[in-house]
Amino acid sequence: MTILIINTYDKQGGAARAAYRLHLALLENGINSKMLVQHKNGNDKSVLGPSTKIQFLLNRIKITLEQFPLRKYKKKEQILFSPNWLPSLKIIKRINKLNPDIVHLHWISFGMIRIEDIAKIKAPIVWTLHDNWAFTGGCHVILNCEKYKESCGNCPNLSSNIKNDLSSRIFTRKFKTYSKLNNITLVGLSKWMTECAKNSFLFKNRSVINLPNPIDTNLFKPLNKKKSRDMWNLPHDKDLILFVAQNDKDLLKGFEVLIAILQKVLLKNIEFVIIGKNLPTSSKNIDLKKYYLGEIKDDISLVTIYDACDVTVVPSKIENLCNVIMESMASGTPVVAFNNGGNQDMIEHLNNGYLARPYDLQDFASGIEWIIKNGSVENLSTKAREIVLTRFSNKVVSEKYIELYKTILA
Repeated sequence: MTILIINTYDKQGGAARAAYRLHLALLENGINSKMLVQHKNGNDKSVLGPSTKIQFLLNRIKITLEQFPLRKYKKKEQILFSPNWLPSLKIIKRINKLNPDIVHLHWISFGMIRIEDIAKIKAPIVWTLHDNWAFTGGCHVILNCEKYKESCGNCPNLSSNIKNDLSSRIFTRKFKTYSKLNNITLVGLSKWMTECAKNSFLFKNRSVINLPNPIDTNLFKPLNKKKSRDMWNLPHDKDLILFVAQNDKDLLKGFEVLIAILQKVLLKNIEFVIIGKNLPTSSKNIDLKKYYLGEIKDDISLVTIYDACDVTVVPSKIENLCNVIMESMASGTPVVAFNNGGNQDMIEHLNNGYLARPYDLQDFASGIEWIIKNGSVENLSTKAREIVLTRFSNKVVSEKYIELYKTILA
């Protein structure tokens, strides 16, 4: 059985990390898995990237060209919107030439695959939904909009008051394309995403199942907190709060909200750890002592940072199945997050972490205090890891995907 995993990136972004982890987990289980990407950053030979330098440069240009239809929407919200209009026949020819038994799509925007070209894939398709894009008129995050349940148009993210706007036209393109697909299975990573897809107009009559991302629990695991803190020159006598945002420009990750939350935390012995590509400029408004550790590109270093901290905070407006939450819990570090999206698939309130009421800043601050002050922090850590071991480990998840593949091929 040959599986071809398709994603725009192999390393960059949460979807890429999740797709690559599934690829590795399948290989571990003896499956002939390959991964095809538009932008290759790693050196794994089982990941196929651009075949020529010209193609590499064209793929870079595609990211800019892909946004060209949005030029007339000057007041659009700062939420990612993808038309997926650029031709992708070379990618499709390459997919079909590889002749996999199943093509497993993941995140395919930034010019990776044009909507219409999805129907030209010859093999059965599994499509893992890392965000809402597949069933909307172009928005990657629906937030409070429910137009996807009927038809898009008058798009709030585009600040459009026109029925036949870009979102409506993209929605129609998807409807026409999906109607040509006879063998496609949709995968919602979280229960929330699965329900969204089932309730959408475009996928309401399709097979939609819930399967999560896998994680290597032999890599992401508790270590020695003292040694981990020494490695990053972090203090031993402080309670450390961790915030992870590899993309500091993503407004949905809630850093501005976190500033207000930290002002409500009454504990005196706390300090703040930040990792990400850039230190957010607004971090100067945080009164706590801060440790900015920069962009972390390897998982081994990332594990030691989770291990060094006492609590990870995820104040995002919405999450599907958050890699940061899963990584932190696997490493034995409890998490505070808002009770939205797929967060409750991993965090059990007051059992292995804290789910704050959306979007109650005081309740979120109370969650930080509860985890740090709670006398059973060590027990919290154990419970946090236990749920990852039983539901999200490489072995557990990859076996479920293999069973899905076999069912489709049968």
